[in-house]
Parts: sequence; C-alpha cells; structure tokens
Amino acid sequence: MKEYNLELFADYFQFYISDENSESNLGEYWTDFAVENMIAFADGIIGIGTARNMDVPVKLQILNSEPEEDNFKSYDKVNECDLDVKSGKIVIAGCTDYFPDALRIPLINGIYRVRICYGKLNTLDETGLEGEDYYEVYMWKTEFHSQLKILKK
Repeated sequence: MKEYNLELFADYFQFYISDENSESNLGEYWTDFAVENMIAFADGIIGIGTARNMDVPVKLQILNSEPEEDNFKSYDKVNECDLDVKSGKIVIAGCTDYFPDALRIPLINGIYRVRICYGKLNTLDETGLEGEDYYEVYMWKTEFHSQLKILKK
C-alpha cells in the first residue's frame, strides 16, 4: 500500500485524478446528477467535487486489493467509479493547478476501482471558506469495468 497526504487547491469546487495522458475534458460531464453526487468522470479522468473552493486535505491510498467492507459511518458521502490507466502514471491536481507541476504517481496499466469518501461536508463556516471537510481516495486494480456506485448519499 502507498499513501499520499495532500493539500489540493479545489478551485471551482473540484480536483482531479487522471491518467497522465488523458485528453478528456469533464466540462460536459458535470451534469446536475454529477454536481449533486460530487463526481464526474470520463475516459481516463475523474473529477471529485468538494464543499469548499479552497485548499482541501486529500488522502490517496493505492491498495493491493479492494478494502474491507465498511459501513461508511464516518463519511457523509461515498462514491465508486473506474479509472483506466494507460500511461503508467496518474496525476492528482486541483482544477487550475499547473499540470506539469502536479503530483505524478507511477501505476501498473489497467483498470482501477476508485472509492471516494467525503467527510465533514457540513462543517463550513458562514463564508464557505473554512471548514473541516476532508476527502479520502482509495484505488485498487481490478479486472473488469463496473458502473458508478453511490455507496452513501
């Protein structure tokens, strides 16, 4: 298992995890459903919605297998979707981060299941700029594609 603890600037209330060579643009994928569920995705890219338009804490774990069952009690929202890795690297960055400087993580090519857990979304102050919200992302390699799953709404 590898773990990364990051602070990402969630400009436009989002950050991304993508294959390094993905050319997909999520503009048209941020539908009302995607905004409500705080997740949009296309070929090689996932957009993760945030409660704040500021720096947010993000924990990313690359796992060897699917994590143990969890009742998700400590989270407000949990989603799962797939990410195809074709370049051997993923990039994790804020929406407006300078892409060449963004963190790159080497991964074996293949299909990864990505579980996004959103916590303390209701802790924002009256300005919407300060809060204790946090985001945990778990990734593991899988053999088959699966549909988007809203595990906790």
